[in-house]
Amino acid sequence: MPGRGTITLEDVDLETDEELWTGDPGSDHTGWYCVRTDRFPCPAAGCTFVAEFMTAAHLILVWEERDDPNLLRHAQRAKEVGRNPRVVAYVASYGPSASYYQWEAAGRPVHGVKRG
Repeated sequence: MPGRGTITLEDVDLETDEELWTGDPGSDHTGWYCVRTDRFPCPAAGCTFVAEFMTAAHLILVWEERDDPNLLRHAQRAKEVGRNPRVVAYVASYGPSASYYQWEAAGRPVHGVKRG
């Protein structure tokens, strides 16, 4: 009977190819909306990042409209797992951001792996 396998990667660093989906590095998402949550650790093995917002590759996901159906769906998922979500207006001091729809169009990257 087949069992679960494991993958071992040697000499790898976690990284993202975020420039492909964050748009213009100088883009300002101030006034867009994001989902703030209780703190939770990144699920990637060996990663020490702790998030306070719904993120992708450690970038805060933002939506232009407060009532965007995808924003509300993600907030509901965070509620279902006990993360106490709140929809808030994004400000740059929260950290780097990425448009949800650019992230989705890029294939929804979470972490990339690069040989060290």
